[in-house]
Amino acid sequence: MTLLTKYILAAGLLFSTSLQSVGQNEVVDQFLSGKSVVFISAATNATPSLSWKELAEEIHPALIAAGGDPIAYYELEEAILSEAIKSAYAAFFSQRLVKNIVLLIRKNNGQFYSHVFPFTGNANIIAPGVNWSGSSEDLQGIKSQFESLGTGKRSENFLVIEVPEYPPVPGMENNAARNGYLPRNPLNLDAFKLGVLLSGASGNEAFLSSFRHDVYGKPEEQVTAEQRAEREGMESVFASTYPYEVVFLTEARSNQDLIRDGVQFLLMKQEGREADLMQSMGLDPQASETPDRVVIKYYIRFLVRDEQYIGNSWDADPDWRVALKAFLEQISQ
Repeated sequence: MTLLTKYILAAGLLFSTSLQSVGQNEVVDQFLSGKSVVFISAATNATPSLSWKELAEEIHPALIAAGGDPIAYYELEEAILSEAIKSAYAAFFSQRLVKNIVLLIRKNNGQFYSHVFPFTGNANIIAPGVNWSGSSEDLQGIKSQFESLGTGKRSENFLVIEVPEYPPVPGMENNAARNGYLPRNPLNLDAFKLGVLLSGASGNEAFLSSFRHDVYGKPEEQVTAEQRAEREGMESVFASTYPYEVVFLTEARSNQDLIRDGVQFLLMKQEGREADLMQSMGLDPQASETPDRVVIKYYIRFLVRDEQYIGNSWDADPDWRVALKAFLEQISQ
């Protein structure tokens, strides 16, 4: 490598680092001049045990001390149950003129991670790009990092609330009815193709979900391997269980494109605490014997009428293979 090449590489590295620093400064400046919403994803088996609301109580003073204006706190898992739910949150945030999204993640080992992203203004809520981030092995450490976020800068946030608030999102109380969840099987599956959107095909739409405490920080190689295994596993389950035509989708497509190609049904899935999923789909969460376990529930969206068919019986399971096989068996009868 020549001396000139070394200088060029060094200059490029410095320029890249400078751009990143500028971008992070812009994120911090926006945090200090506008409203923020905080999403918390907390592992329940970390020691000491702290609920997401207890963490909200702990970090709120630190965000205020930093110069922020956190106007609302929510549990991340509830917001990412479906695209419709994220859309409702996003509409509420736009109405409240929110500028920033703060994320706090607590892993099973007690490690804390935090991020500040600009609010996208749409249902994605955040998008990949420059953000402020921090991490710590304990709560005090992450609080100290939040407090120092605005060091040396002047905050333009005034009249901030002194205690954390958890305002309801308008319309969420009628979410199941509003989004057409139907506790029965779809008709005419033999007449039209069923589209199956593979993991990783939804682009930025799934970015917020990657901050859930049980998936946050997975290496890219592991994610790729899991996606490949999922596709192979899904093809195997469909081959042995589903008798009608299936189209596997590697990228998101509009409803109009799908319908034009004969795909009127789309396999969907939600993942979350069982009680939360049941409630979001209009079912009685008290019917679950394991309300706090994280499960996967498959259902079918009828694109022409935007109806969601969840089947005649509840078949969610922590193992996606078990959940998929059970759902396909009941809708194929």
